[in-house]
Amino acid sequence: MTREPAHEWPVVESEREYETGWYTGGYDRVRQPDGSEKDYYWAELPDAAVVVATTGDELVMVDQYRPTIREQCLELPAGIVEDNESYTTAGARELREETGFEAAGVSLIEAFSCSTGVLRHRRGIVFAEGLEPVDRELDDNEFLSVTTVPIDEALQVARREPANDATIEGILLAQADGLL
Repeated sequence: MTREPAHEWPVVESEREYETGWYTGGYDRVRQPDGSEKDYYWAELPDAAVVVATTGDELVMVDQYRPTIREQCLELPAGIVEDNESYTTAGARELREETGFEAAGVSLIEAFSCSTGVLRHRRGIVFAEGLEPVDRELDDNEFLSVTTVPIDEALQVARREPANDATIEGILLAQADGLL
């Protein structure tokens, strides 16, 4: 459901200032409800799928170094939604590529916008079950190991520093829906 703004916020100018292989950045000059103008900066990223995958009693996670924060992180498998993919298709593909598990069933738990004050980015949380081992197909920038965590310890483990928002969100949403 898209809600109409309570006031007009016309975009006076929109500028893409830079483009990288990962995201585009720029700003919108917006006329605010009081008539003043302000630049609102943004970064635009492709949609991503985050996978909550269970073996029944355990949650599948990946352990990888994140150069951006210079930390080793224990996270749910995740990746970019490619052209013409749904969140569930992307989630199943990322799970297979990163962890070597093929899911018998995948379903979308929730899709939402992230960090709306600065990002143009949507995330889909996907639930995967009925896992069967297959060969992994890591990307050339993926150096990660696969581990499992008991479901009843998953949230506690996810909250350890360096905590990852997508991992915590995925676990909490799956728990709220009674999937974990």
